[in-house]
Amino acid sequence: MEWVKELLQKVTIKEVIRRVRKDPGQGIMRLIKTIKPFVTDPWHKEVVLMAEQGWADPETSWRRLVERGFAQLSPNSLEKFVNNFLINSALIGNAKTHELSAKYERNVPWAVLMDPTSDCNLRCAGCWAAEYAKGDNLSYDELDDIIRQGKELGIYMYLYSGGEPLIRADDIVKLAEKHNDCMFCAFTNATLVTPELAEKLGELGNVALAVSVEGFSDANDFRRGKGNYQRVIRAMDLLREAGVLFGFSACYHRHNTEAAASEEFIDAMIERGCMFGWYFTYVPLGKNADPDLLVTPEQRKLMYEKVREYRSSKDLFVIDFWNDGEYVNGCIAGGRRYLHINAHGDVEPCAFIHYSNVNIREASLLDALASPLFMEYRQKHPFNENPLRPCPLLDNPDVLRVMVSKAEAYSTQQGDNEPVEVLADKCVLAARQWGPVADQIWQEKERERIDAAQ
Repeated sequence: MEWVKELLQKVTIKEVIRRVRKDPGQGIMRLIKTIKPFVTDPWHKEVVLMAEQGWADPETSWRRLVERGFAQLSPNSLEKFVNNFLINSALIGNAKTHELSAKYERNVPWAVLMDPTSDCNLRCAGCWAAEYAKGDNLSYDELDDIIRQGKELGIYMYLYSGGEPLIRADDIVKLAEKHNDCMFCAFTNATLVTPELAEKLGELGNVALAVSVEGFSDANDFRRGKGNYQRVIRAMDLLREAGVLFGFSACYHRHNTEAAASEEFIDAMIERGCMFGWYFTYVPLGKNADPDLLVTPEQRKLMYEKVREYRSSKDLFVIDFWNDGEYVNGCIAGGRRYLHINAHGDVEPCAFIHYSNVNIREASLLDALASPLFMEYRQKHPFNENPLRPCPLLDNPDVLRVMVSKAEAYSTQQGDNEPVEVLADKCVLAARQWGPVADQIWQEKERERIDAAQ
């Protein structure tokens, strides 16, 4: 990453943003040409070349997204996204985590997901957080120490979930102020967003929000409660006006997939100011889970197709946590790209895998990454040769049974301590049905790649 450090000696982020704001069309191209001579890594060279070619066409979706970002985001939101996310996390930090992963012979993640609290002001149908004991919290000092340890490992990306993380908004703001070289993102129902909080986040610039919404009012309020959609829209308006970087986070299930995947929904989210969108499919965790909410293979295929369509046509960056395995070579959990620490302190391989061997109150972050369950993830990845079947739970439930059993991991699912056999059994049918569909999609893509290479 020497080229990044050398480049930053020549130009400042503030100056770059000031120039680009004046004339985004010319400013971005000048920035690309400024960066180009400093880049030595082959992969980074390829990215810069793609950016240069893409920017030349004013109709590309990513150019329209960047132009919208410069028009919509506050100066600090722009500066922190470039400095903290792109440079510190994606470039410098990413390289360091790979280096330390090889050195310590364990996965070192790019991002850490933490639950500041188990408390939530909503009770959404089928949500595992409803089973959590109320009052579980990671203290400010504990969150601060996790971030401190993470930065020593090259981790500059921190995400919050819960519970509802904005119940702890004061601590989230304090942590962002203290660690102003990091990027933060909170997955939130947004009902606690006030004008004052939105203004503060716009001033800080390094806290993004992923707002939970599952379609228009009928589809969204089915699980989240009557009137929730309108509260979400009001929060988005506040965030947009304050220049906060935000997007949507949608859980798609059997009753809302078509609505959440619709072009009308995507266009509405863009109109409200969303810069990104996260899609997660429903996972039947805990005793109150409803396996009937699991999507059909046809619905999962629809989402796969729609996400790719919107990436190339809409000025919105869209991610599907399960269907994007082809871009990251399978599952990213187990510390490979991220891990989860719940409000009780249990260090889990994934927000959707509620099993652990270690608590962060009793071990360092580096030691937790070498716990038996995390090492099982490292040794057995990838869990399927088809990257469209990446998950050891939804796509390969027998793999999760073996890993949890071999690691002798305990259940962290409060309220019922769900045995892995019970959880895996709920996913067997869905995995069996998705397998042939995913294999057909992947085989067709392989044929297309071969034809294109000839």
